[in-house]
Amino acid sequence: MAEQMRAIEITEAGGPEVLQLCTRPVPQPGHGQVVIRVAYAGVNRPDALQRAGSYAPPPGASDLPGLEASGEVVAVGEGVSWPLVGDAVCALLPGGGYAEYVATPAAHCLPVPNGLGLKEAACLPETYFTVWTNVFERGGLQAGERFLVHGGSSGIGTTAIQLAHQFGARVFATAGTAEKCAACVDLGAERAIDYKQEDFVEVLRAEGGANLILDMVGGDYLPRNVRALDDDGRLVQIAFLQGPKVALNFAQVMMRRLTITGSTLRPQSDLAKARIADALRQKVWPLLASGVIAPVMDSEYPLEDAAGAHTRMESSGHIGKIVLKIE
Repeated sequence: MAEQMRAIEITEAGGPEVLQLCTRPVPQPGHGQVVIRVAYAGVNRPDALQRAGSYAPPPGASDLPGLEASGEVVAVGEGVSWPLVGDAVCALLPGGGYAEYVATPAAHCLPVPNGLGLKEAACLPETYFTVWTNVFERGGLQAGERFLVHGGSSGIGTTAIQLAHQFGARVFATAGTAEKCAACVDLGAERAIDYKQEDFVEVLRAEGGANLILDMVGGDYLPRNVRALDDDGRLVQIAFLQGPKVALNFAQVMMRRLTITGSTLRPQSDLAKARIADALRQKVWPLLASGVIAPVMDSEYPLEDAAGAHTRMESSGHIGKIVLKIE
């Protein structure tokens, strides 16, 4: 294993141009950790937030961006029984994925599903951990329920549509173009709503209201989501692309027995993330291996063009996942 590696660092808070190629020492595995030689790294909205200076890494995490990757295990620390050196894995990372090597807890690794390559596998951890914990554990989605996911053509959205459909929910999604709406329907959405042309509140109310909404928009979507919910409905908030503050009439929440909750993944404990990994291995990885669900791929960029990948993501023109090719 080399002593130095190429990586992308954030030189200062700002736009995509602050992402610059650098050389860093190769990380060493601590107790319960593995080091992965990275083949591909997923590009996600939290990476852009960190780049902009609004999402600091948790204590002890790498300052390099990158929350998911795939590759080959090249070193293991004490206390690790799986994965072993030479195993191909994908992994949820505390940070550091935009690099040739990264260290992460072994318990946050998952095998590359049969039938998928390393490129596709790099797109799985951040989105599948997020969707599973927020839609099925925190949100409690059940078969037959009406589920609305905003940003249906995003990495989170395409994952949520497929999983909710496979587990028997009636899926509705919002997206901003006819092409994106068509992609959502192809993935299993019963109805895709072009939010520039239609009011998702009216659509959902006509269906009886949503039992569960997954939202990453925030801002004025919050009171609209409340109106779109059926009585006893649940709203799970995972991001705030339009801001975290808005006026809300909580009398509706009380009278209609609504639940508003949310979470972020990165600050959760290693144990909590390990439990999510175990649930995914048991309940979702077989679906990936059988081919009934699959990551939706948008585009690939070389490591040195991480700025281009961020520009693509922030343009909101993509459908599905963006990856960096490291090797």
